[in-house]
Amino acid sequence: MLKNPTPRDIGLFSSASVTAAAIVIFALVYFGLKWLPAWLVFAIAAALVFLATYIVTSFYLKMYIYRKIKVIYKVIRQQKMSAKEKSADIDISRPLLDDVAEEVEAWADDQQKELDKYKSWAEYRRRFVGDISHELKTPIFNIQGFIHTLLDGALEDPQVNRPYLERASKNLDRLTTIVEDLEAISKYESGELALEMRSFDLRKLAEEVFEDLEFKAARKNIKLEFKEGLGQTCRVRADRESIRQVLINLVNNSIKYGNANGRTKIGYYDMDRNVLIEVADNGIGIPEDKLVHVFDRFYRVDESRSREQGGSGLGLAIVKHIVEAHQQTITVRSSPNLGSTFGFTLEKA
Repeated sequence: MLKNPTPRDIGLFSSASVTAAAIVIFALVYFGLKWLPAWLVFAIAAALVFLATYIVTSFYLKMYIYRKIKVIYKVIRQQKMSAKEKSADIDISRPLLDDVAEEVEAWADDQQKELDKYKSWAEYRRRFVGDISHELKTPIFNIQGFIHTLLDGALEDPQVNRPYLERASKNLDRLTTIVEDLEAISKYESGELALEMRSFDLRKLAEEVFEDLEFKAARKNIKLEFKEGLGQTCRVRADRESIRQVLINLVNNSIKYGNANGRTKIGYYDMDRNVLIEVADNGIGIPEDKLVHVFDRFYRVDESRSREQGGSGLGLAIVKHIVEAHQQTITVRSSPNLGSTFGFTLEKA
């Protein structure tokens, strides 16, 4: 006989008792009641096994519950006695049920926070999927329209076939850019893209970016230059290719939304343990109420003008992910018709 059974003991003992009872009862019924139909024999045996299970389990559950009640009663009694010994003016400690209520309330608050977080993620996914479908729909429909027009007879028309193929190719390039940028963001968010941290000269990297984009800037007569008074070198510790992407995206944006005959300048400043890098232009600028959204995916300050300029709408979102992957921050300040300045920090080598 178990004196202090636990739930596990009750389960094991009940199972053993029921198994033994089942064997004995079945043997008695089978050998003693052969004259009865087989189904009735099994029905009697099942009923007897159920009865045995109920009696054994009930007995030990009652013992277990009784023992727990005794422990709770003992704890409450000790709390009351302890409170009386400390001071007659002090009330007894809060009842056990109050403590349980507080724990349940805390648990409920935690669950509500988790639920709110899941709701936020669900809303984020919904908006993100909507944005993706919206962005992909335009180039896909354009490509579809050009190809169908060519297949309907325009392919034989030399005045139409090449321009339409070129437009389809341009939309296909835009579609490819969107997919590649989405893949890049996914890798940064999931941590799949490991950063290769090393020391390098930021100024030399910026010069390479200027060389890559000089023809694009020349088409709008925009000058690419460094701010005055900077040192000839600026060594930082970061992933060089990722920071190259950051600079390309920021300088490319400054050219895209810059005014003709304007300028784009890169500056870097010693900030004790970090280096502040700024990319500034004198372009169209961004309204103050739009600044908070500039790093959001697919966000465009001016929808019509932005779509004419091309791009995936993910460039600044990628920039933000790269900078934050370096455990650094990026900011923006801007004024309409005066220009914009994007600044981010990197660890000093």
